[in-house]
Parts: sequence; C-alpha cells; structure tokens
Amino acid sequence: MEDTRADPAAPARPKPFLRRWFLWVTLGESVGFVAPAVVAVFVIIPDTAGALAWLAVAGVAEGTVLGLAQAHVLKRQLPGLRVRSWTVRTATGAALAWIIGLAPSTFAEQWQAWPPVLQLAVAVPGALLLLCSIGLAQWPELRRHLAHSGRWVGGNALAWCVGLGLFFAVAPPLWQPGQHPTTVIAIGVAAAILMAAGMALVTGLVMDRLLAARG
Repeated sequence: MEDTRADPAAPARPKPFLRRWFLWVTLGESVGFVAPAVVAVFVIIPDTAGALAWLAVAGVAEGTVLGLAQAHVLKRQLPGLRVRSWTVRTATGAALAWIIGLAPSTFAEQWQAWPPVLQLAVAVPGALLLLCSIGLAQWPELRRHLAHSGRWVGGNALAWCVGLGLFFAVAPPLWQPGQHPTTVIAIGVAAAILMAAGMALVTGLVMDRLLAARG
C-alpha cells in the first residue's frame, strides 16, 4: 500500500498560505495607497514635475507598506528572505511605476510634439515596464530562493493589469467635479481596495505555484 504520509524532511508549506497572502497583501496595498491618494488631493498641482516628484515619494511609502506585508507572509515560506531587501525593492518598483504612469501627462506638451510612430515606440515598452516594475525589482531577491522565479515578473504584470482594471472601472465614473476632498479620497480608497484584492489574488496564485514547485 502506498504511504501517503507527509515526508517530515520536506519543506513546510502551510495550507492557508494563499488565504494569508490575500488578506495581508490586500491590506498592505490598501493602506499603502492612502499615501498617493492624500497627496493627489491635498498636495499636488496636477500635471507638473512637482506633482510627479510628490507622487513618486508617495509611491515609495505605498511600496514600503506593500513590501512589508508581502514579506510578512513570505518569511514563513522562505526563512532566508531578506525583508529589508524585499521591502526596499518593492518601494523602488512602486516609485518607478508612478513616474512612468505620470510622465505622459506631466510632459504632454513635449510628448504630443513627437511623431506618432515615436510615441508608440516609447509608449508600449513604457507600459510594459510600468506593469512589470515591482516584479522586476523584487526578482533579484526572489531568485535566491525559488527556481523559475522569472515567472513572478509576468505574474505581477498580469496582477496589476487586473488590479488597475478594477480601479479604473470604479473610481473615474464616481469622481465628479466639485466633490469634497474627503469624498474624492473615499472613492479612491474604495477603488484601491478592489485593486489591491485583484492584485493580491493573482500574485498569490502565482507565488503559491512557485512555492509548490520546490518539491
């Protein structure tokens, strides 16, 4: 008869990993997004280099909270994970994403003067880099622990496609001119929670498969 007992020497992978990841990462991104939401409403002048700089700094705060939340869950699975490295890399990736995302509107006058072919040649790689920015930043740390870690980059890109799609499906239709700042923030945070949940679910599924592939 086949022995179905677990090998005590096999690396432990707690069953509730996906649930813990979903809850912590959703919470981390939701809380972290408060920083750019508040900056966007109370601090910045729209579409200026100063606005881009402020939101890049807010992105560092957002990425720091997200990175800490992810590391909190991953540390159980990957005891050798360097939490500081993971967090700093996540914060850097988030700041880069904000810079790339805001650059077209910030420099719209110069951008619109470019030939359409050049605009497309820059926009497509830029969009891909935006979606992959956090995964690319985290990858050097993850590859120290998991085989096939390059899949994490593509998984993050897909996750942020889902998350951002949910955000833009909810927030822009609800935002109206003349709304009180607290209303604007409340709508943004509610949409951010949906964004965070979508991103957390997809990244959780990807990470779960990477962990399961350890053997």
